[in-house]
Amino acid sequence: MSAPILQMEHVTKHFEGVTALRSVNFEVFPGEIVALIGENGAGKSTLMKILGGVHQPDEGAIYLEGKPVVLRSVSESIAHGIGLIHQELNLLDNLDVAGNVFLGREPVWGGPLRLFNRAKMRMDTEVHLRLLGLAISGRTSMATLSLAQQQMIEIAKALSLQARILIMDEPTSSLTVSETARLLEIVRQLKSQGVSIVYVSHRLSEIQEIADRVVVLRDGANAGGLQKAEITRQRMVRMMIGRALEDFYVHPGAAPSPGYFEVRGLRTRRFPKREVSFSVGRGEILGLAGLVGAGRTEVAQAICGMEARFAGNFLLEQKPVQIQSPRDAVAHGIYLVPDDRRRFGLVGEMNVCENLTLPGLRQFAWRGILDRGAERKAAGEISRRLNVKSPSLDTRVNNLSGGNQQKVVLAKWLALHPRVLILDEPTRGIDVGAKAEIYELLRDLARAGVAIVAVSSDMEELLGISDRVAVMHEGALTGFLERAQLSEEAIMRLAVS
Repeated sequence: MSAPILQMEHVTKHFEGVTALRSVNFEVFPGEIVALIGENGAGKSTLMKILGGVHQPDEGAIYLEGKPVVLRSVSESIAHGIGLIHQELNLLDNLDVAGNVFLGREPVWGGPLRLFNRAKMRMDTEVHLRLLGLAISGRTSMATLSLAQQQMIEIAKALSLQARILIMDEPTSSLTVSETARLLEIVRQLKSQGVSIVYVSHRLSEIQEIADRVVVLRDGANAGGLQKAEITRQRMVRMMIGRALEDFYVHPGAAPSPGYFEVRGLRTRRFPKREVSFSVGRGEILGLAGLVGAGRTEVAQAICGMEARFAGNFLLEQKPVQIQSPRDAVAHGIYLVPDDRRRFGLVGEMNVCENLTLPGLRQFAWRGILDRGAERKAAGEISRRLNVKSPSLDTRVNNLSGGNQQKVVLAKWLALHPRVLILDEPTRGIDVGAKAEIYELLRDLARAGVAIVAVSSDMEELLGISDRVAVMHEGALTGFLERAQLSEEAIMRLAVS
């Protein structure tokens, strides 16, 4: 085998007294697809951000083609041919697609005037959009795109760098089955062109499909590796969490009470001529499936008052409820865990305790004075219940791993005892161990009588947790599948009809 194109030796990194990486070794060979896996908080994103120039290591060395390098910034990393697709999107809503793809690298003309060559930006951008199968223009405003489309723009941005080492941190977390298949095909094409790929993902089926080698991190340190012939789901899970993961999906076959929460004639701004009607039973988990752009997120947001609706009524326990704003939804015990936790689910600069108790502060106040002791006690209890891994309740949420941020979003609503819980991509960017915990938690909530609507692009997840699945296509419901009817083929047939 040829010499490695990249070597990271004994890399160590500390944050706020916490050791995120402990003497980690990592290497990549030319034209190789290396999967980097581990639980949330294992150090994967930190290691990749060091390689991408976002963080600098406290100890250790980095070598490119055998020569030591210091990556002091993102621009230095890019100059060395390293491209990073972040797990959390780094896009600007006030720019168009082309402006985001070439942000900071805009082609210019006019000599000393250095005027942006917008025509070239858009033309070059659309080459990458077509490669990804995106039928949108470089002139399209980012603010009009769904989260999944924005994720594809982040990928187009990385592809435009013409990198020789491309880091993909959870690139398919918001993509559908067909979009994921397209991306994996592009990964194979890049490999055939000699590009080295570092693929970070919690979707183990994707890793089995494309990885040449697997490197495992656990608690910020190397936990071993697997060669191509050794890569199986069971081995990856055991190395990640130190044990076999049994009964990943817990489905005792509950008998929910029908008609607990009803949506009648809902019409959203995106699909004003399409009506959506469905009900979810008390103690039922209703999966909501469909391709990206089918209107699932718009339905979830309209129910919870985040998005204005053109028409529609809601009934809870057969009684009409008026929802014109998120405050109205919360007052009725109808809560939304959004698909984009950073924009809509968290206040990143606040600490864990403040985020956990923010929606229910009134219950910790007496005559307008906040009882800090009661607040911290409640935050500690719900944090332990969901196994939020944080140095303390005073840690800023921005400093938690993606999976633990998602747990905080979920925990703050559970503390308020929901009647209806709507989850949009509930396990986006979450590792297998945390997924199992969340699935068990959802089943416990269903047993306790909560009505749950789970919007998910993860087909395995929908098949595993749902009592029924409703399928959407272009703003309309195309059918319902009972548990006995559930299969990937049945869902996809309705999703494209």
